[in-house]
Amino acid sequence: MQFADDFNLVKVTDRGLYCQVGDFYIDPWRSVERALITHGHSDHARPGSTNYMTHRDGLGILRQRLGEEARLTGVEYGQEHHFGPVKVSFHPAGHILGSSQIRLEHKGLVAVVSGDYKTQEDSTCQAIEPVKCHVFISESTFGLPVYKFPRPALVMDEINSWWQGNQAEGKVSVVYAYSLGKAQRILAGVDPSIGPIYTHGAVEALNAVYRGVGVKMADTTYVGNVNFSRDQWSKSGALIVAPPNAQGSLWLRKFGPVSEAFASGWMRIRGTRRRRSLDRGFILSDHADWPGLLSVIKATGAERVLITHGYTPPLVRYLRESGISADNLETAFGGDDAETEAEAEAEAEAALQVALEVEPGVQTLTEIDPAAEIEVNDEEIR
Repeated sequence: MQFADDFNLVKVTDRGLYCQVGDFYIDPWRSVERALITHGHSDHARPGSTNYMTHRDGLGILRQRLGEEARLTGVEYGQEHHFGPVKVSFHPAGHILGSSQIRLEHKGLVAVVSGDYKTQEDSTCQAIEPVKCHVFISESTFGLPVYKFPRPALVMDEINSWWQGNQAEGKVSVVYAYSLGKAQRILAGVDPSIGPIYTHGAVEALNAVYRGVGVKMADTTYVGNVNFSRDQWSKSGALIVAPPNAQGSLWLRKFGPVSEAFASGWMRIRGTRRRRSLDRGFILSDHADWPGLLSVIKATGAERVLITHGYTPPLVRYLRESGISADNLETAFGGDDAETEAEAEAEAEAALQVALEVEPGVQTLTEIDPAAEIEVNDEEIR
């Protein structure tokens, strides 16, 4: 479709991604009248807008993040909404609970804004359903060939073994994970028969939201409700799930001897664990890895792909070399909630030292069968 090359249905403004003909923003980074939200991480869901629309499973997350006064509307996946002449619908993104891709249709042109997404299995949220479109606006957090993630079940086995080993040594196991999404994924995947599981307050508050919509996770106890001595903690055999900013804090000292680990896609890079002074690193991400990005992009059938955040130049170059019209789209989106800008830059530098060029032998778009990776939403493009 020729007008995919002259795409202007969504444009970047100083307030965010704006659809002028429908008069709404998608994940705006400044206050606006009408905000359509892909998911509840703080770089995509910011306070101050007048009206918010998101998938119904994400309402509890937005309520916590934006406050009781925020005007929220929850929608179903696939449900059509009209903003002027623009038809809009939300579709599963597989990132975290309630995460969505947002489909826009106007005068025969279909565009999809991905938000953040992943293709790996995750029982805490609905799996991604790539949507056919002419223009796909995609994230690229892990857009380098070096980022290829192991199956989550294998990672959970590693966490279980590490936890059991720490019990034998009289240590409390502390795993750092982003409080929204990653923490709940761990709690849904570890073996609760190994021992008691405790949580940092930031994690426990969001656990309540997940449980409220029926997500099954291990039973947990908020650390603040326990009055153990350091000796009692060392004998507890406990696993504690906490956000990354708890590392090195006074809060951590109450547990006595601990073994510290971090669950993140950044653990794929050698040296990341050492720089963070961790005992273990577990490769687990709520973003698509390199094969996942390519699979989703191919599955959309998009003629034009715009890459918003992450490792944008390598993926843009790779797509162009694969025959796809691709460009970078500068936005204010960044990492997940606890990922500071300095941390993200450090990981980026490390990864680029490993993979400045596309690795030999990496799959091309034409070699990837999207049906082997994901189910595709075959909604007709008119």
